Amino acid sequence: MDVFVYGTLTEPDRVGSVVDSFVFVGGAVLEGCHPVSGRFPTLAPGGETAGRLLRTDDVAALDAYEEVDGGLYVRASVPRTDGGDVAIYVGDPDALDAAESVTWPGSGSFAARVERYLDANAVVRPEQS
Repeated sequence: MDVFVYGTLTEPDRVGSVVDSFVFVGGAVLEGCHPVSGRFPTLAPGGETAGRLLRTDDVAALDAYEEVDGGLYVRASVPRTDGGDVAIYVGDPDALDAAESVTWPGSGSFAARVERYLDANAVVRPEQS
């Protein structure tokens, strides 16, 4: 699975401490969200974010690292401009003490609002080498 990473998981040593096998397959830009600092990085609607595409089969380890089951981050799917989809992790800005006020539009749970927004407004553009 390809995952768009934009924070601590852009660092090879960090990724190596989380998953057994991985490769970075290039740089990419997430269009539709901008980065927000806090206890850990997260995203907010609008703008764009530079990152990397990480390929690994160890999604369960990434989910555990991002505390998906605990609600710290949600994993969602975003289309690629060159076809297919990539996974992306978006952190709950309240739980991460985000440095700016972040509002994901709509109603429902944090995960539902993030997924709806990403479905309608986000795309990952791999960088051409």
